[in-house]
Amino acid sequence: MLPALLIFMPFLAGIADYIIAKGSERGRDQFAVIFTWVELALSAILVYLACQGGGNSLLSLDIPHVFSTGLSLRTDGFRSSYSLVTSVMWAFTTLFSLEYFRHEREHLDRYYLFVLFTLGATQGVMLSGDLITTFVFFEILSLTSFTWVMHEETEGALRAGYTYLFIAVIGGLVLFMGLVLLYHAAGTLAYSELYAAVRSSGASSGTILAAGVCIIIGFGCKAGMFPVHVWLPKAHPVAPSPASALLSGVLTKVGIYGILMTGIEVMADSASFGWIVLILGTVTMLLGAVLALFSVNLKRTLACSSMSQIGFILTGIGMTILLSCQSGSVESGFSGLNGHALMAMCGTVLHMVNHSMLKLCLFCAAGVVVMNIHELDLNRIRGWGRGKWALMAAFFLGVVGIGGVPLFNGYASKTLLHEAITAGIAEAGEGAAISASASGILSAIEWIFLISGGCTFAYMLKLFICVFIEKNSDAALQEKYDASGKGYMGAGGYIAVCATSLLFIVLGQKSVFNALASFMTGHADALEEFSPLSFECVKGALISLAIGAALYIVFIRLVLMKRGEYLDRWPKRLDLEDLLYRPLLMRWLPGIFGAVFSIPAENKIMKPLCAGILTAASFIARALAVGTDALIVFLRRTVLKERVIMDNGQKLSFIRKRSDEIHEAYEPIIGNFSFALMLSCIGMMVIFGVIMYYIIVV
Repeated sequence: MLPALLIFMPFLAGIADYIIAKGSERGRDQFAVIFTWVELALSAILVYLACQGGGNSLLSLDIPHVFSTGLSLRTDGFRSSYSLVTSVMWAFTTLFSLEYFRHEREHLDRYYLFVLFTLGATQGVMLSGDLITTFVFFEILSLTSFTWVMHEETEGALRAGYTYLFIAVIGGLVLFMGLVLLYHAAGTLAYSELYAAVRSSGASSGTILAAGVCIIIGFGCKAGMFPVHVWLPKAHPVAPSPASALLSGVLTKVGIYGILMTGIEVMADSASFGWIVLILGTVTMLLGAVLALFSVNLKRTLACSSMSQIGFILTGIGMTILLSCQSGSVESGFSGLNGHALMAMCGTVLHMVNHSMLKLCLFCAAGVVVMNIHELDLNRIRGWGRGKWALMAAFFLGVVGIGGVPLFNGYASKTLLHEAITAGIAEAGEGAAISASASGILSAIEWIFLISGGCTFAYMLKLFICVFIEKNSDAALQEKYDASGKGYMGAGGYIAVCATSLLFIVLGQKSVFNALASFMTGHADALEEFSPLSFECVKGALISLAIGAALYIVFIRLVLMKRGEYLDRWPKRLDLEDLLYRPLLMRWLPGIFGAVFSIPAENKIMKPLCAGILTAASFIARALAVGTDALIVFLRRTVLKERVIMDNGQKLSFIRKRSDEIHEAYEPIIGNFSFALMLSCIGMMVIFGVIMYYIIVV
């Protein structure tokens, strides 16, 4: 019953908060803060009950007659832990929002409404007991969190928001296709039943792997995984900083949750699935680090950093599956892990928690900068943090934490992941999962891992030195910054930034992370034999830190800076969205469709089949267009209805803009909306293709 309260109460609270907002803006803000802290208390109770044992009736619930299969809610160490992490993130960011939005009055009714809705949906994913429940709440939060990205309603925010939404839509369609394949093969989508059901079904390994790949892509869209990461570097800089902390710290973990649970519950014995996750994780890890290294925008750097850290986590999931296959384990779930596979999983879940806490602190710290000087460009904010000792100390703890410095939280989780890779290299040739020929690939991945860790330290060092050590090149501006040493951060900022930064020290202690890993995986003393300060463990961290120091001194200072100014040297033409996705969908696919219609009429099978699919897809796209327009009109007249106030007898509207400003702000939607419809059309065509395949071939 308690999981249901954690999930559905935020939806009711969101509606109540919106009603309260009509009478009192202050009441709206206070209600949102109080409720998120109540949610935190309930999550803490859930963790306590999970510690007492899994038989408590408060820890699970089945809701029948929903989407025919019903909804399934379950609680164990991992689920309850991330329910608590989710509540912590919401409680602290909502408290910080009081300070961050102190001088902003536009769109806050909408903001808090969807913040609370997204809290409920996120809890729904984290406490889901089957893939259909995960999918339902995954799709809900894709829509509710979209409003965070476009909150400011600037041209950049609208473009980033719609990119985020379109990636989420196409990801949801591909994910749904994977669930259809998996359900067709196994007859169930319950996590606890899938492994045995798939093995006893007689379904081909190719079908199961195809379903797994679709699930990876679908969940990877939210996780920020390459190659569907394009929304992440664009969304964070334009979203409010509290929302950025949630997008980075929690919503990316929603995608990770789906990939992780699919990996250990369904594909635990599939080495091919493990290699796919490992390779995608490695590319994501390195690409995110390189993008962050080149970035000259504070929040974009942190966003690209999130992409890289997600790559570290995916690498851990991939190694967990490979090492599990290597050991010959025939069990699924956390209970089936042992040896090096268990060590890899401990590193994975610990890095998930560490990254969430780190991004809570760092994005709120960036929010403190934004709300004081309304700038994100490194050349403009340079030197602002000099003499602001509390913020400097908190940010420094974030740098050493995420950089993997020994005795801090990021070191423990990254070292476990590194040890998992070296264990895979050592075991190469002893089993089918990791062959002798694959040891070279793992050796290359190990060096990519160390280099990516070095890049992490380098770009975080760049941010710290830029904001807190260097002086601005404009002496007058620096003098203004120095004079703002008091009152730059209120109580909410101190709690969200400084208090959470202390966790980076606590979570870096072995007794703490051993207890956390044991609880999350269900293995007592899971890391009892792990020696974090042994020479082999420290050596890997020191190599990464040395690489990072060299990158900062040689590459950042000499290549990415000129006459004391940070340069944006990343080629704009390498933007994957503009380079590949838009041309693919707007220019190349129409040519393919033309080729389809040019199939000779005497082909009695392919001609009508392809024409039928395209006709059905175009009909669905038209229906989506009309339905979406109707939904937008409905929302603008209800939830998004502009609010008019009186000021000295004169009517003022906080949403209405002059006609030329409306045209300028909403013009990008026209092009983006057609892009969205095309994505929906392609997604539906893929689903039709799968259905037709089973009708005709199977």
